Amino acid sequence: MAARAIGTGTISFGLVSIPVKLYTATSSEAVSFNLIHQKCKGRIKQQIFCPTDNEIVERNDLVKGYEYAKNQYVLFTEEELDALEAAKTNSLEIVEFVPANTVDWIYISKTYYLGPDKGGDKAYKLLSAAMERTKKIAVGRYFTRGKEQLVLLRPYKNGLMLHYAYYANEVRSFDEVDTGAVIATKPIEDELADKLIAQLTIPEFNPEQYRDEYVERVKAAVEQKVAFPRREALPTTLLRPAASGRQDKLPTAKGPRGRPNRPKRRCRANRPAVPNRLPADSPHALSRLIPLTRYRDASSRCAGSCDRDAARPRT
Repeated sequence: MAARAIGTGTISFGLVSIPVKLYTATSSEAVSFNLIHQKCKGRIKQQIFCPTDNEIVERNDLVKGYEYAKNQYVLFTEEELDALEAAKTNSLEIVEFVPANTVDWIYISKTYYLGPDKGGDKAYKLLSAAMERTKKIAVGRYFTRGKEQLVLLRPYKNGLMLHYAYYANEVRSFDEVDTGAVIATKPIEDELADKLIAQLTIPEFNPEQYRDEYVERVKAAVEQKVAFPRREALPTTLLRPAASGRQDKLPTAKGPRGRPNRPKRRCRANRPAVPNRLPADSPHALSRLIPLTRYRDASSRCAGSCDRDAARPRT
């Protein structure tokens, strides 16, 4: 099935103009949920509420405001905002070309495919091939929907790809991140790290081997709930391995009567002295060790039970 264009535009630089079509390159497959009223099983409706007047506000009574100070706003009408917008020309103006290896991936926001529009096939191919040979990426401004968007244009599979890019003031500096103390490593540690990387290295990135297992479990659970609406719990086969039950636990050793063996309790009188955790110079520290007299009563209480257990015949 052929892809459907979501928009059109014109690439321009110098005296060259190339009509192009814009296509979606990526789409999220993440699952989403709606909020449902548990009582009637109906989807809820969100309303706009004004806490100052304590009333529900209709959308036609709303205006846009910019907060320039805490709880202080300047208001704009739709006409004022329209006058501030850029020209809606859908034109992509190439400003400069830069080496491909100088572009940091952190600046890439969204990705779109570009295809030639009517009359632009030859110029489209020429630009793609020239950028491929010279290893260059185009930096430009894309005027769309009344806004000016910074974009990057690069060759891709005999065609062109468009990247929306962040402005410099929208990217935070990595210097703000605490990367830990400077630690000197030994050559043997560096060699071990290189070996671990070499063991997991493959010739190329293969995204087809990865899948979102959470989405698959949710979709399978949806099918189960549709097929068996009265089932209270999901089958354990749909749950993640860590929550799938006790089958992953080790078997418990059995005693002579088929009961699980329990570790024998240690008599308190035979327990070693516990070191005092208070410093020696503390006014609350009575001694370096807790005296064994603390366990004298426990010893007298458990002596009889220990003797009875020792004299009880084993079966």
